[in-house]
Amino acid sequence: MGERERYEPGTFSWADLSTTDQAAAKEFYGALLGWEADDQPVDDQGTVYSMMRVGGRAVAAISPQPEAMAAAGAPPAWNSYVTVASADEAAAKAAALGGTVAMEPFDVFDAGRMAGLLDPQGAFVLVWEPREHIGAQMVNAPGALMWNELSTGDIDAAAGFYGELFGWEIQETRPEPERYLAILNGDARNGGIRGATPPDFPPHWLVYFAVEDLDAAMARAGELGGAVHAGPIDIGPGRLAVVADPQGAFFALYEGQMDP
Repeated sequence: MGERERYEPGTFSWADLSTTDQAAAKEFYGALLGWEADDQPVDDQGTVYSMMRVGGRAVAAISPQPEAMAAAGAPPAWNSYVTVASADEAAAKAAALGGTVAMEPFDVFDAGRMAGLLDPQGAFVLVWEPREHIGAQMVNAPGALMWNELSTGDIDAAAGFYGELFGWEIQETRPEPERYLAILNGDARNGGIRGATPPDFPPHWLVYFAVEDLDAAMARAGELGGAVHAGPIDIGPGRLAVVADPQGAFFALYEGQMDP
């Protein structure tokens, strides 16, 4: 079990879901991954940020989709967060490298400071400067975040951008035709980069959650109103499946070997 009390800058440390039906999403993921919701008020209008826990440890969150995104027809989506020493510096550096600051840096109460970035190909990622909230208190365990993977139409450009932005080392682990790059942050494995699948799908970061039994989890996702879009896929150290929840947000499930 990978319990965490801090994250090195450059490490994926949190994921949250922006959804059109918060109550239904909490029910779906609770039944699928064993999450318990801890609703945290964020305003005086009754809006809550649902901290999802396993064994009392925060592993992810579910929040209502902002009205502007809903009005624009944006689909529900999982967001990936990378810990940084300074959200302001990360945002400025991203812009200098050809990215776009989609959300200017701002404080999240006493929890931390964040910014939303688009890489040059259009994939969205968030940077997190921790204060009281470090991110996930447990990773690499059933019900917890265990991988983040970029799907993009330009693998080399993406590798160059993120390598410069976060100081990642990028290693090619599988050649064409299904090329795959591994992300290292220091000595730690920290996700991967692959080509767009399908080729015309918009660039995006996909979050992976670990499960004990992939086949059972896939079946359960279907029973709960979700849809399995790919899998099971054997990748050597484990197996994975790509799933959409009932509101249409994509994520992956993984069964197999994990880092501590």
